[in-house]
Amino acid sequence: MATQQPISILEYHQRTKHFLDHYAQGPGTLDWADQPDPFRRFEGCTRFQLPLAGHVPSPAFSLLQQGEKIEAQAVSLQSLGLMLELAFGLSAWKQYGGDRWALRCNPSSGNLHPTEAYLINTANEDLPAGLYHYLSHDHVLEKRGEWNTLPEFQGLLIGLSSIHWREAWKYGERAFRYCQHDIGHALAALRYAAAIQGWSVEILAEVSDAAISGLLGLDREQDFLPKETESPDVLCRIHTGAFESVTVMDPGGLADLAVDHWFGKANRLSHYHHYQWPVIDEAALATLKPSTSEHYESRTSDHRLVLKPSSQSAGDIIRQRRSAQQFDAQTSISLVNFFQLLLALMPCRPMPFDLWPWSPKIHLFLFVHRVEGLPPGVYALPRESECLMTLKEMMQDAFIWEPVDGTPDQMDLYCLLRADCRKAAKTLSCHQGIASDGAFSLAMVAEFGDELENQPWRYRRLFWECGLIGQALYLEAEAIGMRGTGIGCFFDDAVHEVLGITGSRFQSIYHFTVGKALEDKRLQTLPAYFHLNQAE
Repeated sequence: MATQQPISILEYHQRTKHFLDHYAQGPGTLDWADQPDPFRRFEGCTRFQLPLAGHVPSPAFSLLQQGEKIEAQAVSLQSLGLMLELAFGLSAWKQYGGDRWALRCNPSSGNLHPTEAYLINTANEDLPAGLYHYLSHDHVLEKRGEWNTLPEFQGLLIGLSSIHWREAWKYGERAFRYCQHDIGHALAALRYAAAIQGWSVEILAEVSDAAISGLLGLDREQDFLPKETESPDVLCRIHTGAFESVTVMDPGGLADLAVDHWFGKANRLSHYHHYQWPVIDEAALATLKPSTSEHYESRTSDHRLVLKPSSQSAGDIIRQRRSAQQFDAQTSISLVNFFQLLLALMPCRPMPFDLWPWSPKIHLFLFVHRVEGLPPGVYALPRESECLMTLKEMMQDAFIWEPVDGTPDQMDLYCLLRADCRKAAKTLSCHQGIASDGAFSLAMVAEFGDELENQPWRYRRLFWECGLIGQALYLEAEAIGMRGTGIGCFFDDAVHEVLGITGSRFQSIYHFTVGKALEDKRLQTLPAYFHLNQAE
């Protein structure tokens, strides 16, 4: 009997598209009794309580774009706690009747939070050297591992992983895409949180997934339930300015960090797992990254990309970030604020794109509804000028590609079509009113190209880059008194048809919208860590 060939990542992408007449495969109904626990815990670990930041002042949001003006903080439990809290911690609780759920500083599709964060610490005397899992619910570090002899490497590493089951419970086969979006959002959230401390973040891009898995203990099958394992995603180094004698962290250097003693077992997240989505495991296997030699693009950050400086605290903006559920369908955005938002998405912007070591592969197509001084219509914002001619050749012949007057020098914005596109935007985004009721929505279109055939792990990076863009939009929208929300549900090929895209050279892989949010007055908002005070 012939064995079935494993799925390629391009086959997975095509298989998990939504179409106007049917959606990608997902659960027919949601088994609410088996909804995954949003908090991973490791039972049997020593726990280290991190101090809550409370009202500790943080720099103005605008100053994060001028990192050299922010004094680097010493590594301590206080500074580590603040970084982890603002990157991955709770931002609030919402309650409706007898139901209560947590919101976090890093957004997630469906508030399901497949992303887990780990800290490797050899730098701080306040915290014993070791490998730790961050539990956001309790704002604690769970010690998962330690060494017989302290490694030569001195510093801090952050590892991120994904529990695919958390997303698949609700979204079925398309969930692998959403987990990758969430990693991108988490990377950006980490970058903003580190910047508040005067620290920077470096992606250790050469490292293989197998090395990350071994380093974080994700390959220890005995510590996890079979259907609730974690997949390795990315390893980052936090540069604090205190341990710069070690300037290079290559894949070979990770052997020095191999843990000698392990602690703890992962908690059960669900009981039944009625629905199974083996194609997600196939996609994860297809995109497993080997150890690589990376080519980094030389790029200079531009600190001038702030049109309207915000004096609001960066910490406050991060904590108040929410995903809008509904817009008022009336409020316009000023042209200056619109340009401010778009400038925040350019690759030369320091925050959060200074951690991204590759040339941009994501370009933006906007459905403008209510921007003062700008006619409604479809617009294009290429994030890499060298791709402009290719985009023009691929798009609709009827598009006019007219440069928008007054656009800041650091970006090129083009009007493609003047029209009321609210109905089209709503239809393309799975008939969701949030795409038409805001000031504008946009599609993030990725360069797929031939490299995904030979280097399929780059598929995940495309979604990570979208997550970086989305997180920048979230925070910049808050800074101008607006609100954003990511849109993972859209009709893939219908979007391509509207734009004139054929073939697989370009693919729309994430949508986003910004506007004036309507608050649901029925919901009660509770402080992020009120439950810790109640337990005392």
